[in-house]
Amino acid sequence: MPRGEVEFEVAPRGAYSLARTSARFARHGDTVNVVDLEGFARLVPIGRTHALVRIAQRGSGAHPKLSARAAAERVLERVVGAGVDLRPFERALAGDPLLGDTLRAQRGLRVAGSYGLFEALVGAVLTQQVNLAFAFSIRAALVAAFGERARIAGREWQAFPTAERVARESESTLRAFRMTAAKAGTIARLARALAEGALDEERLRALGDEEAIDELMRWKGVGRWTAEIALLRGLGRLDVFPAGDLAVVKRLALRWLGRDQPASEREMRLFSERWRPYRSLALVYALEGLAASGSGSSRATNTTSARPSEGHPERGRKRRRRA
Repeated sequence: MPRGEVEFEVAPRGAYSLARTSARFARHGDTVNVVDLEGFARLVPIGRTHALVRIAQRGSGAHPKLSARAAAERVLERVVGAGVDLRPFERALAGDPLLGDTLRAQRGLRVAGSYGLFEALVGAVLTQQVNLAFAFSIRAALVAAFGERARIAGREWQAFPTAERVARESESTLRAFRMTAAKAGTIARLARALAEGALDEERLRALGDEEAIDELMRWKGVGRWTAEIALLRGLGRLDVFPAGDLAVVKRLALRWLGRDQPASEREMRLFSERWRPYRSLALVYALEGLAASGSGSSRATNTTSARPSEGHPERGRKRRRRA
């Protein structure tokens, strides 16, 4: 083990599959969250420097052990979902007529998330109304331009850029990364807000789901769908359900409600109440089951699904905005 690194083991509570959870990163060609033959790795900030966090799974999905190096706790909890106790969710939904079979087929799947709020917000904004491959290509370009790099074990690793770093760039500079003016403006505003403390991740973590959604929606360019995705992927909230997602109102509505046309966001939100307080996990499993059945689309967009589906246009009710 290289000098300066530590190694320890973590036993996730409930079934766990690193391969199933991290597959989302490999599927989209993520240049920050790297899936390879050794497991999962990511470069993370540690004070003024960076460290490589590498995670590998030992043991079966029913009795897993994860070994991790460097400052891995946050990656374990937020990025690969190992901090969640899955057992109550498994017990509650084992007999669910809509999700029970998928829970057994995809046992150990967790929510694949982001290291921090800024990364989750950028991901949500980039995937509004566009193909996932296109969105991830823009993300990769932002990482290459503004993210820190480190050469470790003969390989170059890239970290996701910080809000402070992106806040130094103009909206016109961000537009050069093939973003619309609206998306470039939203990312620039959010970067400045987080860098200056006007938007505080720790304060947001202390809020309830609806309060946190309202807080995020105060910022121009952030609608309910984007806020919900940020909470689901960035803060690991277990009971957030982006009911306006097109994969939900179209393909899942067809499967669950027998609809031959899209349902409304309100209908799907009401329908999801049966899965409280685990609606985030229920949605991740539902979308994975949809993709496994061949009902998903390879060309549509979204950030909630384990496989490509469709995103949300971010139109709807008026909301308070901050410049």
